[in-house]
Amino acid sequence: MKELLTRSFFGLIFIALLIFSVIYSDLALIIVFIIFGLLCMFEFSKLINLKGFIQYLIFLAFIGIFVYWKPSQEATMILLVFSIFVSLFLIRDLFSKKIIPESAFKRYLLVTFYISSSFVFLLLIPCATETYEPYIILGSFILVWVNDSFAYLTGKNFGRQKLFERISPKKTVEGFLGGLLFSCIASYFIAKFTETLSFSSWLILAIIISSIGTIGDLIQSKFKRQANVKDSGSILPGHGGIFDRLDSMIFSAPFIYLFLKILHYVS
Repeated sequence: MKELLTRSFFGLIFIALLIFSVIYSDLALIIVFIIFGLLCMFEFSKLINLKGFIQYLIFLAFIGIFVYWKPSQEATMILLVFSIFVSLFLIRDLFSKKIIPESAFKRYLLVTFYISSSFVFLLLIPCATETYEPYIILGSFILVWVNDSFAYLTGKNFGRQKLFERISPKKTVEGFLGGLLFSCIASYFIAKFTETLSFSSWLILAIIISSIGTIGDLIQSKFKRQANVKDSGSILPGHGGIFDRLDSMIFSAPFIYLFLKILHYVS
């Protein structure tokens, strides 16, 4: 019971901080995401045994260039292409027994186009439709939380078929489908109460976030398994690290941004 209360307390603090930063102002959102990003970078660097400080400078430079300075749309799309290509390679590696990259160059590719660029797109998502829509990023986080919660509950009570036992023994196909189903249901209410995107658009986002977010969770689990640790950090008692809480959104962010840009251009 004590562990459940601790987990719930710090989980609510984390959620409240995100909601406050999203609603209060774009500056508050940037500050909170910079802090979260640096913490994720620290935790991920430990997982892949990357020492030094260059990766933190890369992260801050990316935020400065793509969020504050705002270069041409072509430059942002080039970053998106590189980010998605790295994501595809990470997905491929889920099905192999490859270990953490040994070369420093490959590790810097990971921290650049897996962590740094994802936080850039997390901050660009509210502006993907050319107007600042903070409820789009908030709705995306709600879909992640709904998916994670109901995937856990469904898997715990009805899970039989393992989803990816070699990487995450507790995840089940039933849990994945339960999370997906309730995310799709939640998308209707998000569309109704935020009045940002149509229900069909939020429904597609629910499918993207549930499926790609689950893959992101598996990818992070592989890094943790190879590093022989249970959690990426310990800053959130009962939850682990910031990276543990944001892994699904980090991996989903480039794909969410891509969908929103396509939606904007075809509408």
